[in-house]
Amino acid sequence: MRRYLLYALIVSVLISITTGQARSEVQIKKRQTVYVPAYSHVYIGFKKNPFDLAVTLLIRNTDPKNTITVTAVEYFDDHGKLAKHMINEPIKLGPMASTSFFIEESDTTGGIGANFIVRWNAEKEVNAPIIESVMIGARGGQGISFISPGQEISE
Repeated sequence: MRRYLLYALIVSVLISITTGQARSEVQIKKRQTVYVPAYSHVYIGFKKNPFDLAVTLLIRNTDPKNTITVTAVEYFDDHGKLAKHMINEPIKLGPMASTSFFIEESDTTGGIGANFIVRWNAEKEVNAPIIESVMIGARGGQGISFISPGQEISE
């Protein structure tokens, strides 16, 4: 069991490192729709036991001079059904500001294929924000954590 968790941790770190390298190109955008994978649980062991995870969605305005407006944050379950609107009104993020949204470890409505859709815009072209989810869980003295980067999609 410990060997499996150590292996999972190593793989998570390697994925994080390679994901960070893929973002080296600066994107200038005026608006985006971003798909962000999330996992309310992962399976462990031979019996595929669910390991529940807390999910934090992070939206980071990377532009040092301009504000962006987050117009929608929606949480979908693994069947593609809208589970929750995370905001009721637009959120303005000033230069270099961030915001986050939290799904509790006990909330398994999303399932293993959960995801967020984030929509944002700006008055003029800006550095595209970094939008990612962070999953973390602990049980019996063991823990797991990893990130999932967002990906721009067209609607």
